[in-house]
Amino acid sequence: MSIRPPREGLEHISQPKLQKVNLFRRKFLAGAGLAGAAMILGGVGGLARRAAGGTTFPSTITDTDILNFALNLEYLEAEFYLRASTGTGLPDSAVTGTGTLGTVTGGAQVPFQIASVREYASAIAADEQNHVLDIRAALGADAVARPNINIQRAFTDAAVAAGIISSGQIFEPYANDENFLLSAFVFEDVGVTAYHGAATAITDPAVLNDAAGILAVEAYHAGVIRAVLYSLGQDDPGLITNANLISALRAGADGDASANGHDTPLTASNGDVNIVAEDPTTSIAYARTFREVLRIVYLGNAPGTGGGFFPNGMNGAIT
Repeated sequence: MSIRPPREGLEHISQPKLQKVNLFRRKFLAGAGLAGAAMILGGVGGLARRAAGGTTFPSTITDTDILNFALNLEYLEAEFYLRASTGTGLPDSAVTGTGTLGTVTGGAQVPFQIASVREYASAIAADEQNHVLDIRAALGADAVARPNINIQRAFTDAAVAAGIISSGQIFEPYANDENFLLSAFVFEDVGVTAYHGAATAITDPAVLNDAAGILAVEAYHAGVIRAVLYSLGQDDPGLITNANLISALRAGADGDASANGHDTPLTASNGDVNIVAEDPTTSIAYARTFREVLRIVYLGNAPGTGGGFFPNGMNGAIT
C-alpha cells in the first residue's frame, strides 16, 4: 500500500513552528513527559464499577444513570466519527432530552487518502450513531440531551499542555488519515474498558445484554484501529511510538498498581503487536471506573467540573 506524506492542515503556522506541530502526529501527548501528560489525561476513564465518595455521584447508581453516562460518551464518539466521515454530526432528532442541550465545536470531513481508512471511519460512524439511537430508545423520556462537546479545543489543549505546540497554535485531528487514527486510538480502548466496567453495576439483565452487545462492537472498532496503526507503522514507525505513548499515559494515569495499568501498548517490548487491550495474565479486557472516564474526557479536571471534550460537563446524574 502506498502512503502519501501526511498533511497537517496548519498552513497558518510559520515553518519553524510547523515543524514542531508535525511532531504531534509522532509524539502525541509526549512532550511533557509521562508525568506531565498524565496530569493532562488524569485518570483515563471508564464507565464502570460503582465509585464511592464522589461528590457528584448519586448514593445509589441506577441502570438509568449508567445508560445516560454511556449515552454522553456515545454522543462524543458519534460526533467525532460522523464529522470525520461525512463532515456533519448527529441529526437534531437524536440529541434532545433532559438537561441542557449543547453544541459541538470542531470537526470536519477528513481528506482521506487511504481507501480502507475512509471505509473504516464510515462503518464506525454508522455504528456509533446506532449506539446513540439504541441507548436513547432504551431510556425513552429519561434520555439526556447531548451536552456541549468541544472536539477541536480538547485535542489542542492536550497538545499545548504536553508541550508539543505553543499556546495559540492548533492541532487538527481531522487533517489526515494519520491524525485521525491516532485521535481514534485515544477513544477506542477506553470505550471497551468502560462497558466492561459497567457490567457489575448493571442490574437489569436486558440492559446488561444490550451493553454487552455494544461492548463487542466497540471491541471490534478498537481492534481495527490497532491493526491499521500497526500496519501503517511498518512504514511510519512514529505511529507505533505514538500509540505506545498514549497507552503508557493511560496506564500511568489510571492509578492501577499493576505493571501495565489498565492498558496494553500497541507493541510489546520485543516488537510483537498487541491487538487487544487486556490483562496479560488472564487475557480479559480491563475495566475502568466512573471517576477514571470523567478525568480522561475532562482532560485532567476532577469529576463535577467539566472540561476537555465536555467543557460544561456531562448531562445526567454522574458528572
